[in-house]
Amino acid sequence: QVQLVESGGGLVQAGDSLRLSCAASGRTFSMYDMGWFRRAPGKDRERVARITWSAGNTYYTDSVKGRFAISRDNAKNTMYLQMNSLKPEDTAVYYCAARMQGTSAFNSWGQGTQVTVSS
Repeated sequence: QVQLVESGGGLVQAGDSLRLSCAASGRTFSMYDMGWFRRAPGKDRERVARITWSAGNTYYTDSVKGRFAISRDNAKNTMYLQMNSLKPEDTAVYYCAARMQGTSAFNSWGQGTQVTVSS
């Protein structure tokens, strides 16, 4: 399995930028893709972005397209989420997750980092 640790959350103003990091350790060589999820107050968990570990192909949910950018540094076993033009509705706990080769679901999760965007 893979152990994941998020960092970079905080309190920012609307329109500001923030970059989240996710450090992976363990069987990182077996990762197929990684993703960022978020859970807003009173809402279901939502997948924000996904990136394949080897090729770096990226996918985004519509609400963040053009504002967020997911990336990874394979040598550092680290994934990032650059968040620009933040809105109050982006306020949520953001989770890092990984899906291993041969599996159909994300099965390794970090503890989450709080992002709060004020008006």
